[in-house]
Amino acid sequence: MNPFIRAAIGGGVATGLALVAVPVTVWTLGFTAAGISAGSIAAKMMSAAAIANGGGVAAGSTVAVLQSLGMDGKAQKRRETAQPLLRDRHWDRIAHPRPPQR
Repeated sequence: MNPFIRAAIGGGVATGLALVAVPVTVWTLGFTAAGISAGSIAAKMMSAAAIANGGGVAAGSTVAVLQSLGMDGKAQKRRETAQPLLRDRHWDRIAHPRPPQR
């Protein structure tokens, strides 16, 4: 395969990961537009960061940066956009089989 085509495909995959997978992962961890979800991995990370910093989360820390990404709200939108693309096309037929026609 032509190296230029390989580079273009690799760039497209990297862009897709940056625009879809990263925000969806941030949202899945519990960093949402409404704040940190109770009982999530994000809540545990925030608790650990607050204990380590004497009761507050330091600006610029991993938790603060991920919370900023989650507050953007794009993660929820991208998850909703990507979900139908990632779902099996025939899932509805598998999950909800119709009775046989007579």
